[in-house]
Amino acid sequence: MKAEKQENKVSSEEQLSILSRSLLTGFIGGILWSSISSLMYYFNFSEVAPKYFILRSWLDAPWTDRWLGVIISILLAGLLSIGAAFIYYGLFRKINSMWMGLLYGVILWVIIFIVMQPIFPNIPSFNDLSYNTLISTLCLYVLYGTFIGYSISYDYHDMKIREIKKKEG
Repeated sequence: MKAEKQENKVSSEEQLSILSRSLLTGFIGGILWSSISSLMYYFNFSEVAPKYFILRSWLDAPWTDRWLGVIISILLAGLLSIGAAFIYYGLFRKINSMWMGLLYGVILWVIIFIVMQPIFPNIPSFNDLSYNTLISTLCLYVLYGTFIGYSISYDYHDMKIREIKKKEG
């Protein structure tokens, strides 16, 4: 009976550990890919940058258009990305496929650029965005979704394999 409680405790600690690693993956993914998005904006691959979604939609202060606004937007994107990673963890962690992460990225892109577009007054409507912006941001979201999805799914399945080996050995 005591060994069973010990095993359940270890299993719940591993589950918590997977969840915390998934949330950390979300934060790092948000910082990494929003930084790349800012670079894409700087080099004119895209008409939009994270600062337009996160800060400029609600603040009209001059500092939001400078480097401080970019840094704060990247950090806030990392925090928002924790939520996206939590949703992926809750819904799709058991699907061990790169394709689910890719699809998740496309779903996020559709939600941000089409469904939630009225919330962001500084972003041109979907029809007004250039093809360069549409294609480059879609590719960025696909890479982001693949990063988040495959990292979380791989970690989950790796933990399951370790549990099975531990029970056998």
